Amino acid sequence: MSVDLVRVSFTVNGSPYDLELDPRRLLSDALRHDLRLTGTHVGCEHGVCGACTILVDDAPMRSCLIFAVSLDGAAITTTEGLQSSDGGMGPVQRAFHECHALQCGFCTPGFVTTVTAYLRDHPSPSPEDAREAIAGNLCRCTGYQNIVAAVQRAADLVTEGATGACVAPGTEEPT
Repeated sequence: MSVDLVRVSFTVNGSPYDLELDPRRLLSDALRHDLRLTGTHVGCEHGVCGACTILVDDAPMRSCLIFAVSLDGAAITTTEGLQSSDGGMGPVQRAFHECHALQCGFCTPGFVTTVTAYLRDHPSPSPEDAREAIAGNLCRCTGYQNIVAAVQRAADLVTEGATGACVAPGTEEPT
């Protein structure tokens, strides 16, 4: 039995795309396989781990739970779209790098997109706020301390003219 393909149009990282997709095609698969944007990782495929988090109309969503055809007309941002205008790391990506907030890196794209959305509405998070913001993203490698520091460092970097270094929560020592 053949499946009728559905035409869908959306914008990904500022570029328009028109695709014909199986109506059961998950957004994570469309991004990775059809558009070759492999920064969005697929971990659990149940929406639990957060590795596949992307932004849909600036709101974080799990791409492994969304049918791509349901997003006709949407603006989608993946971790690739969070770079700075000169192609370098964006502020959240830079903070994760500076604060050593990753080890294997598998979960990092989901954390980065989640934190990017969070900081739009919460520009000065406390360590407790940062932990709450990332609670839906799982990392198997770290103890989250440097990730929390990265959230706070990213908040500083998003604020114009920010300087300083990463400071691990509960210490005065830069990481």
